[in-house]
Amino acid sequence: MILPVQLVPEELAVILFLAFFLDLALNEPPFAVHPVVWMGNLIGKLKKAAPSEYRKAYGVLMALVTITFAAAIAYAVLLLFSIEAIPRIISIFIAAYFLKATFSVRCLFEAAQEIRGKLETGKMDEARQGLSMYVSRNTSKLDENHISSAIIETVSENFVDGILTPLLFYAVFGPYGLIAAYIFKATSTLDSMVGYKDERHLQMGWFSARLDDVFNWIPARLSMFFIFLGSVIVGFSLKSYKRVNPAGAIQLALSDGLKTPSPNSGYPMSSVAGALRIRLEKPNTYVLGENYVYPVYEDVRLTAWIVMASSFVAVAASALIIYGIDFLTLG
Repeated sequence: MILPVQLVPEELAVILFLAFFLDLALNEPPFAVHPVVWMGNLIGKLKKAAPSEYRKAYGVLMALVTITFAAAIAYAVLLLFSIEAIPRIISIFIAAYFLKATFSVRCLFEAAQEIRGKLETGKMDEARQGLSMYVSRNTSKLDENHISSAIIETVSENFVDGILTPLLFYAVFGPYGLIAAYIFKATSTLDSMVGYKDERHLQMGWFSARLDDVFNWIPARLSMFFIFLGSVIVGFSLKSYKRVNPAGAIQLALSDGLKTPSPNSGYPMSSVAGALRIRLEKPNTYVLGENYVYPVYEDVRLTAWIVMASSFVAVAASALIIYGIDFLTLG
């Protein structure tokens, strides 16, 4: 794929930081102008058209169509930089807006704080109901410990595919970074919509689920280092030295990272569990940090801030990667 314009590292970094600022400052855009919603709508239509036979082959085709569609969106955004009538600063803002759609720091932070607030005020039924919007398990009978565990699990797991991986894809692929981030986001959206193991989705979603595992494999294992640094920041900035154990983020990830059915989700979850010395448990599925105590609402608050701090580190690291790759290329 030939790019219309080669963006320089300074522009790529500005787009990155501006996208991060927009994500923290703004709510999610309306559905009509949300690129991920466009992808979801396409996947929904392709699901409805799925044949009763050759569903695995159709799943591969569906994934390729969706990924091509997503890449085309990113390529169209990059075309704006070749239009001389559009001021460069406007093109940069538009690119930042589209990059912002590939990750979501604020949404994860607010999800954790929402459930934490309900637990802190004793609104258990509301906490269970709110939690059901974020996890697939039955939440109707969960106690405070298991509600806290569930929201911590989903927030820490989504740090990888909802923040770290798209940022690293953007950084590593340089001028093609926006296209790479959109290819990943399309794969992640496919996995969230068809990557299930029930009878309806098993064949159709196989390719999307495996591709999502491949794309997240390295970022998931790197996540322990980002969470380690995020834990250091939170420990000092929130004066939570006694509650936060940064070294535990790496120690528990190395011992418990593969205890989940997913090859990737166990690493960020066990990293947070180790950093907070808490036990995360999905009944009849897995236990991470089995020698630690069950979490409470205060641990949910700390998780939200650890993921926020880790996201800052991820953005800074991505900027360094952009400049580092440019330096190596020039060298």
